[in-house]
Amino acid sequence: MTKVSHVSDVINKKVIKAGSVIYTAGNAATPQVLLKQLGDDLSIKHVALYSVLLLGDQIDSLFTQKRCKELTHRVIFNSHLTRGPVNKGWAKYHPMHLSEIPKYARLSEGFDVVLISVAGPDVGGRYSLGTTVEGLMAAIRSAKDKGGIVIAERNKKMPFVIGSTITAGMIDYIIDSDYDLPVSPVKKPDDVAQKIGDTIASLYIQDGSGNEPGSTLQYGIGEVPEAVTNAIIKRGVKDLGIHTELFAGAMRRLVEKHIATNKWKKSINFAISSIFLAEDPKGYEWLHYNNCIQSRPCDYTNSIFRIAAQPKMVSINSAIGIDLHGNIWADSLDARKIYSGVGGQADFIRGAQYSDDGIAIIAMKSLTSKGLSKIVDQCPAGITTTAIPADQVIIVTEHGAFDPRRLSLGERAVGIAHLAEPEIREKFLKMIYDNPAFHKPKWSQKDVPGFTSYKSAMKSF
Repeated sequence: MTKVSHVSDVINKKVIKAGSVIYTAGNAATPQVLLKQLGDDLSIKHVALYSVLLLGDQIDSLFTQKRCKELTHRVIFNSHLTRGPVNKGWAKYHPMHLSEIPKYARLSEGFDVVLISVAGPDVGGRYSLGTTVEGLMAAIRSAKDKGGIVIAERNKKMPFVIGSTITAGMIDYIIDSDYDLPVSPVKKPDDVAQKIGDTIASLYIQDGSGNEPGSTLQYGIGEVPEAVTNAIIKRGVKDLGIHTELFAGAMRRLVEKHIATNKWKKSINFAISSIFLAEDPKGYEWLHYNNCIQSRPCDYTNSIFRIAAQPKMVSINSAIGIDLHGNIWADSLDARKIYSGVGGQADFIRGAQYSDDGIAIIAMKSLTSKGLSKIVDQCPAGITTTAIPADQVIIVTEHGAFDPRRLSLGERAVGIAHLAEPEIREKFLKMIYDNPAFHKPKWSQKDVPGFTSYKSAMKSF
């Protein structure tokens, strides 16, 4: 390992040669000093950069139209920084399950350069990959196998997250930096989000303080995860587990309150995650050498088989839209406008359903911020769906929950319609009844198969 004093000593056209394929860490572990130099040095040409959710306030130069002509962005999951270039045609979007990123590194021609953020070394001389692991271990092995290089940025603010570490021998160059990690503040849940959280906690989160295992949780960041956490705490549920791709502040609260103890997990009795995001710097400080949690690569955390092995796995994700058949889309606004990425939603939807007593939930407000219904008759033509009707996903809005299992297409349409706003629901119900394609399902206002209203859910809260 060679320590360099200035980033230009290692990010230059002699080290990163034309034709190089680069993989970079993302999320809070985006190596901003390295990537800023890659954006600024226009002599580095004809290279490709693979990334997952790049964050940071120092790397804008990576995404200018001029830079994108000589540097091909290959984006697996969009952030606010890459969304514009992708939808303007300056960058390329790769729809890919998070679980399959490491496999892609093995099956493709591999990577010539890997850019990472690290913390350490520890007393054993190992370096932590910090707040983001996802496909990095596979990318590093890929580069080393083909004689490529690994360039590390050691940020003083990066926590040493236990779990996935590498030796100094895996790093070719290292440079020191010192800046605050990107944070992801979360709004306090409004009444609509809290209704969703209360419904989920009431109907689907199982207590583990007795002789039976409690639920194992997966969810991300945002109002609904915060609302679910609030509801779990309010209910007094105990001894839950955590197996997730993203660990954020909501789950940290469950660990700190000794609600998520992981006592029922069969092999590893601590929280497992591949990516960590915090609402403030203190959240990252909390991760530093904290043995309550450990990091694992995304082919571990997002493996359908690993997910299925968790007791009573409850996967909670969001969506951009759902149609009356039960098609769900989460990465796109329409067929040609990519918002985020496929990510790990499908991994957890499939894995949770193979878990003993496991379920997959899509939770979302019924309306957008502009007052448009997220529940529609048919999904937009050509859009990428992250779940299909056969996935048997439970859907929750502020109006209640709908479980489609054991129900026909027409019966599902009726249940999904009841998750919409009242005026929209009535239009849907009339359309369903009048259209023979739905096989004239029958329903009553008091007893809709598979549907539990918010009011009914609260009876057992």
